[in-house]
Amino acid sequence: MADTDFVKVAEVGEISPGDMKTVKVGNEEILLVNVDGNIHACDDVCTHSYASLSEGDLDGEEVQCPLHGAIFNVTSGEVVTPPAVEALRMFEVRIEGSDILVGPAKG
Repeated sequence: MADTDFVKVAEVGEISPGDMKTVKVGNEEILLVNVDGNIHACDDVCTHSYASLSEGDLDGEEVQCPLHGAIFNVTSGEVVTPPAVEALRMFEVRIEGSDILVGPAKG
């Protein structure tokens, strides 16, 4: 994978532990989440019904969709509770200095 696949989307100081932020890369709405100082990137849109997860509640590694209450693990993308059944896509993340770079969706 070429380095050109990664795009700067934010700076580390913009997202404190326990916080999240939506960024746009091309047509993708990506949710950045700081879990205990580690930045994770996943789809911002719930796989059950179109809703922005960044408007939901974050509790540790879990984000709850504000529309129907589905809960996802933001470190793996896995569904924790229905009504969602499809996992979120996870994106590659690199930290270079204070820059957060997001790359392609993981396998």
